[in-house]
Amino acid sequence: MQRRTTLLIACALALPLLPAQADSLADRPITLVVPFPPGGPTDAMARTLAASMKDLLGQTMVVENRAGAGGNIGAEYVARAAADGQTLLFGTSGPLAINASLYRKIGYDPVKSFAPVIQVGHLPNILVVHPAVPVHNVKELLAYAKAHPGRLSYASSGNGASSHLAGVLFNASAGVQLQHIPYKGTGPALNDLLGGQVSMSFTDVLTAAPYVKAGRLRALGIATAARSQVLPDLPSIAEQGLAGYDVSVFFGIVAPAQTPPERVRQLNRAFAQVLAAPEVRQKFAAQGLEPAPASTPEQLGQFIPAQMALWSAVVRQSGAQLD
Repeated sequence: MQRRTTLLIACALALPLLPAQADSLADRPITLVVPFPPGGPTDAMARTLAASMKDLLGQTMVVENRAGAGGNIGAEYVARAAADGQTLLFGTSGPLAINASLYRKIGYDPVKSFAPVIQVGHLPNILVVHPAVPVHNVKELLAYAKAHPGRLSYASSGNGASSHLAGVLFNASAGVQLQHIPYKGTGPALNDLLGGQVSMSFTDVLTAAPYVKAGRLRALGIATAARSQVLPDLPSIAEQGLAGYDVSVFFGIVAPAQTPPERVRQLNRAFAQVLAAPEVRQKFAAQGLEPAPASTPEQLGQFIPAQMALWSAVVRQSGAQLD
């Protein structure tokens, strides 16, 4: 009798646990981790999303910057967080696709460590040259590069960055020898390009567009299959003879692995609704982002391994390896 009474009391105490747990989660803000410093395009996009989420989820969303190691520090932090949907990663091509091949060791697996939530979109790269370079389109660039092997150089924001690997892929696709000059960040690379110390760069369209419009840089082509809404009259590199050439930085939101599927679906619906809002799309367009079509967790789950395979081949060609 005493054992039965004890069991009934224990069951009665256990009944409120799930609602109480749900209430405690609702009282806590959701943390959206950006694995890069404040002020960059990734940070700006994350803050645009976070500001619009409270009305849909009934929870405040805060952005937390955990920068370092090309995005690996922030990604590992989220991978090790509790799988309750309260900590999310605003990931990019680096931590979710490139770094697994680029770094000798990372503390997470881009596929196994995360539950995909939604793909946000991509930021196209653009091929720009200093005005002193005597070319005006990709066809002329290829002819000049083949006639003057080793003379042209391209600046990147660092070994293994998308601006570096875009050049590796261009060399391999076109059969030319553009010389890679790595810098410590986009700013120093851009400064030397504007000063004519290097010939060209494969940088993001948001960074390059003001200088193109001011005539300080000459745009030769968008490095994605489709044209950019920022510079819609500029043809893609693929249109100009390098079929299949497609380089951009993608953005996606993931949660820790083992996050309950119903929570993932709830987050996916909320983010999808925000991404479809005209005011958000307008802000993202100003930031250079090309929005993804409506994305399910399953679609992002297929996209990430495909991107890892693509970049793994390019990293091997580049010979880049980071500790």
